[in-house]
Amino acid sequence: MILTNPINVSEVGTLWQTYLEKTLIMRFLEYFIEKADDTQARNILGGLWQELNFYVKEMEELFAEQGMVKPIGFTSEDVHLEAPKLYDNGFDIMFVRVLKEVSMGLYTLNMNMTYNKKVMSIYEGLTTVTQKIYKLATFYLLEKGILSLPPKVTIPKKNTFINSKKYMEGFKLMGNKRALNDLEVGILHHNMEANNIGMQLITGFAQCAQNKEVKQYFLKGKELAKKQIKMMEELLLEDDIQLSATSGATVTTSTVPPFSDKLMMHCIYILNGFSIVGAGTGAFFSLRNDLAMKSMLIAKDIYFYSQEGIEIKIKHGWFEEPPQTEDRSEIIKGNE
Repeated sequence: MILTNPINVSEVGTLWQTYLEKTLIMRFLEYFIEKADDTQARNILGGLWQELNFYVKEMEELFAEQGMVKPIGFTSEDVHLEAPKLYDNGFDIMFVRVLKEVSMGLYTLNMNMTYNKKVMSIYEGLTTVTQKIYKLATFYLLEKGILSLPPKVTIPKKNTFINSKKYMEGFKLMGNKRALNDLEVGILHHNMEANNIGMQLITGFAQCAQNKEVKQYFLKGKELAKKQIKMMEELLLEDDIQLSATSGATVTTSTVPPFSDKLMMHCIYILNGFSIVGAGTGAFFSLRNDLAMKSMLIAKDIYFYSQEGIEIKIKHGWFEEPPQTEDRSEIIKGNE
């Protein structure tokens, strides 16, 4: 059988990655829906599950058409709906909002590597769903008082240009550094917000992880998040900027695992990648060199933490291998 519209190597890779991410999110949604007390929250979660289920089936149909093996991803075996609530009300929507931030970036990257009309349609549809849910989640959290707005600033009234390279100086033994600009404050606030949610997420994971090595890995991640939050708080306080990147949602005292260690490890793997990209963005757009340097150091810490997690996933057989190109040297050797 000759395919009239075969997918290319980048589309195979991005679809594989997307399938794993979507099946992971659906398992989280199933648990959160089961435990949701708030009707509005349950409707947001349920609506997202329905949308994702449609596109997961679309991907499965495409895999079948292409003769491509379907990734295993994450199944009902990776979620335990009977487990007690691990997070208080509001965390479910906070976490979904963070996942939608990750998805928005991934779909943009995936679309840039896509040439097939059907694959483009999948990413276009998922992008629409993601933006819709992100807005619903944000408005819900603001209405409930769970999500705080970034600091207010004086609105600019005139245009100016940087007239000296001193604008970039942040490492100063004497004299004052220039005040943070609005973009830098926004980046710091966003990173604090993301790390706060990440710290709560991984605290819950540490409470219920079954494998001791995994538990220690999550505890290490918790300390890394605290370190980053402290650094960003100090930078804002130096400029007398009001702190507001806090969350009203908290972790319960339950130690019963709602998710498999495999699923929790892959979740942190995805968020680590998002965090590295975020730190790189912060380094590029922060014009004060001390901020840029600290962002790069954060990226370094996350990178090495992520590598440790990958080793644990491989060790326990939890890392599904991405589709592989042909190893020509091995093929040639095999024909000798």
